[in-house]
Amino acid sequence: MPPSLNPRQALLVLNGLPHVGPIMLRRLMDAFDRDPVAVLCGKHAQLLEVKGVGPKAADVLVHWSDHFNLASEVAQMRRTGTRFFIQQDEKYPKLLLEAYDPPIGLYWQGDYIVDRPCVAIVGTRRSTLYGRRVTKQFASELARLGFCIVSGMASGTDTAAHQGALQAGGKTVAVFGCGLDTIYPPENKELYHQIVAAGAVASEFPFGRRADRQTFPMRNRLVAGMCQGVVVIESDAAGGSMITARFAGEQGRTLMAVPGRIDQASSAGCHQLIRDGAILVTSVDDILEELRYARPQESHSLNPPTETEPSIGILSDAEQAVMDCFTGGEVASPDALAERMARPVAEIAALLMALELKRRIVKRADGRFEAN
Repeated sequence: MPPSLNPRQALLVLNGLPHVGPIMLRRLMDAFDRDPVAVLCGKHAQLLEVKGVGPKAADVLVHWSDHFNLASEVAQMRRTGTRFFIQQDEKYPKLLLEAYDPPIGLYWQGDYIVDRPCVAIVGTRRSTLYGRRVTKQFASELARLGFCIVSGMASGTDTAAHQGALQAGGKTVAVFGCGLDTIYPPENKELYHQIVAAGAVASEFPFGRRADRQTFPMRNRLVAGMCQGVVVIESDAAGGSMITARFAGEQGRTLMAVPGRIDQASSAGCHQLIRDGAILVTSVDDILEELRYARPQESHSLNPPTETEPSIGILSDAEQAVMDCFTGGEVASPDALAERMARPVAEIAALLMALELKRRIVKRADGRFEAN
């Protein structure tokens, strides 16, 4: 091994080796005290002791220079203005670190660095006119409100999402399911250049890696992992967007879906997600409410949005009076509260709804409320 190999270069090598996936990398790093250089210096027998590492992977790691041309990779990165962000870098997307098995590094093109909340908008490649219109509308408005739109630059819905954000003058990140030297689909070459100029494109795959059935799901986990919420607009019941939706659920992201026509297969996936618990959204305001962001007073704002969370602790006098009834762990129904406070049930119901939205109380299965 070249003595000049530093930890960042070692991570670049590990990220690009065949037969070494994210889960195996995590186990290897844990086994070698988070030292990537030590992993590449490991003996064949040592590597085999790591769970999931078989003879083929161990051989690749021991003879890594036969499988990954580091000098060529670095030279191509310089030619194309590509950076490689590792998890310790400030510029590595912070929310992605909370995901399960985040990539040890990201290839990144474009000057934009994620500096605001991200929303993923995904859907079928065979989108309808309705789907593309809704996608562009949502992406444009969210981008104007200060969100970064994340998608996978595939045909159809993904393309419309990026276009909508760019048309609004906002920020967008395209996550590739291949190396950044391969524009896929090829017809999105101009869109690729527009995104690099105004936003960024990212991938965990080295140069030369082609898209296949394995890389697309890996790409989808990054799309979901970078974002606070995922909006699915048109998807077949077995479409790739359903994989993104599954990752969103596993990673604790807010999953939302736009309903469509019941007689179109392109809406079957969205309807299934809604049936299974995804939030039904029909407007950007629905998305803002679910993500708990306030719409700015200005008609046009490209600044990062403001969370509504700080206002949760501010209660009106009437709301505080209702909260006082729940001291000591008391559980009460709207009727009981109305009788106790000598106020109409309709007024109490409205106050309870406001407190529930502020997450100060929760509604039980029996219809009564208690303090959260």
